[in-house]
Amino acid sequence: MQAGFLADRPAAVGALAQLRRGAGKLPGQVPELWGVTGTEQLFHDQSLSGDDTRAERAEVGFFVAVTLYALHQQSQGTPMHKTGEDLGQGIRRLMPRGEIDETIRRRFVRVGTAATADVLAYRLREVISLLRNGAIPLDYGRLAGQLYLAQTPDGMSQVRRDWGRSFHTYKTGADDGASTDKDTA
Repeated sequence: MQAGFLADRPAAVGALAQLRRGAGKLPGQVPELWGVTGTEQLFHDQSLSGDDTRAERAEVGFFVAVTLYALHQQSQGTPMHKTGEDLGQGIRRLMPRGEIDETIRRRFVRVGTAATADVLAYRLREVISLLRNGAIPLDYGRLAGQLYLAQTPDGMSQVRRDWGRSFHTYKTGADDGASTDKDTA
């Protein structure tokens, strides 16, 4: 999808525009996206068959990630999905070198304190908008996996730990806060 969008292929551009309607929401809240996101494939996946709970968690993780990607990629001429780019690292890249921007930090903390999947999706939408404005990419495959994990017992605490570590261990480059340095724990 990303390659099609960047090549200005009408089908990919239209698909991302349609997917943006679901950004910050859960699959059941956006019926017009049924059959558009690709989540229906999860219920035919042999590794998930017979386990509705795992399939539903995967559906939520995939749906939230793909719709947030669609929002993030909007009006960007460079790829906003990039393997290895974690959420905490991306948020840290928004800040001036060697400083903590308290407003951005508070928004990031709000993401980490989300107690339900719908609140998490909504709060992620807010920080993804910040990343879009800064043209900072994110690994949406990793995010989908983290969103899946966040729905399991004690999973959100693991995800918070990962996000916090990548936030605190990221080192900005000598040029500015938008370096491609990938120092994470």
